[in-house]
Order: sequence, then structure tokens, then C-alpha cells
Amino acid sequence: MLTFVIPVRHHETVRDWAAIHANLAATIRSIAAQSNTAWRAVIVANAGTPLPDAPPAFTIVRVDLPARALPDRRTHPADFYQTVRRDKGARIMAGLTHAQPAGHVMLVDYDDLVSARLAALVAANPASKGWYFEDGYLYSGGAEVYLFDEAFHKFCGTCHIVRADLLDLQRVPEAQRDALVSRWLGSHYFLKDDFDRLGIPLERLPFRGAIYRIGHGDTTSGSPDLAGFVSERATDTAFTAARARNIRPLTPEVAGEFFG
Repeated sequence: MLTFVIPVRHHETVRDWAAIHANLAATIRSIAAQSNTAWRAVIVANAGTPLPDAPPAFTIVRVDLPARALPDRRTHPADFYQTVRRDKGARIMAGLTHAQPAGHVMLVDYDDLVSARLAALVAANPASKGWYFEDGYLYSGGAEVYLFDEAFHKFCGTCHIVRADLLDLQRVPEAQRDALVSRWLGSHYFLKDDFDRLGIPLERLPFRGAIYRIGHGDTTSGSPDLAGFVSERATDTAFTAARARNIRPLTPEVAGEFFG
């Protein structure tokens, strides 16, 4: 069984909730299109947050977490990321505590899309410690995607599948738990490396597992759209050579696998 956990920001911290609502609806459709039925999903949101309709396999967990003002990313980056990680980690922890998942867990940002093949992979490999996503797609709307081929798991938050018992932080001593909630649940950056050091390495996912939606106004990463992403890297000659190969049409096959 694969349990998807989707933390949703406090609606009072979002400037354009209609856009977030539409992106979340797309994420729900993407998850619901799994080719194998051995999955469920948990959406974690504040009481009063308006959410899209979701199929019966989705559970809504309502929390009472404060609307945290984010420090300025440019002038106080450490405070900014600490605030984001604490809030996101607390939401995911609430979802895991409620769901008590067996099998495997995947943390999904509320604006990303996932491959329809993930639940089938987990069902075929129930003993696996999990997978990290080395490869993925970038997308900002329109008719193109960008093939991201290196350490996708350090660029996008929708990037790991982990056996549930390895994320059971209730078993961790309380003095360490808050730090791990922020580090492993609130961030995607550290998990693979930490697990490597702990001697529980994750496998590389054998296909592209997620589409990272970039460039919309309320993304906490501050990422540009696809054109801006390419433009920022245009002075890198190695990137320029790769750019022609990696910008691809959004084909019906990719749309069918990720958009539901």
C-alpha cells in the first residue's frame, strides 16, 4: 500500500487561493489516476481551508496550525526555510499520525503531479526501503516540459517514497523528534543523504516519478516559470548544450501518465 500525504499551506498566507485550489485539484486527479488500486491519500489542511472535491480514497485531516508569516527569503533565508520546514513538517506529521500508514509513504507538494505507475511499483516491491527520484520534469503550464536529470530529489519536494516504519517519528526520543520532523518531513533536501549515512539507502526510482510545477505566484520556493528557469542558466555553456535536448513537448503519453 502506498499512502500519499499532501500538506496544504494555511489559506490565509496565500495571495491567490483560486490558483492554489486549481493546482491542488490537478494534484488530486494525478494521484487518483494510479494504475494500481493499492493506494490512499491524506490531505492535511487548516480548518476552514476550502478544498477541491476528492475521490473516496482521499482522507481530509483538519489541523489548527497558525498562519505563519514568512520572513523575507532574500534577506533572511535561514529564517525563511526554517519557518517553511517547521510548518510543513507539522502538517505532514499530523497526517501520518492520523493515517498510521502501513507499507510506504510519499510526501507530495500540493501543486505537483505524480506518475500513474508509483502504486504499482510499491505493490510489486513491498519490502523495499523506498526510492529517491533522480529524474523528473519541470512544468509551468503550456505545451512544454523540461527533463530534469540530476538530483531531482534536491530540487523538488515531491521526490521520495519511503517505507512507513522508517518515517515513524513517534518512536524517536522527543528531544530529537522536532528536529527530524523539520528535516525529514518539512524538507526534501536531506532525506536521501541522511538515510545513506544511517545504512538504509533508498533505491533510485527506475523512471521519472513526478512533475514539479514551477513559476506560479504562491510557490514557497520562489521558482521562476520554465522560460525564466532556462534564461537564468543560459550563460552556463554546459546547460546551454543540454537545454536543446531537455526541453520537450508535453506529449499525450506524458500528459496521460501524470495529469490523470
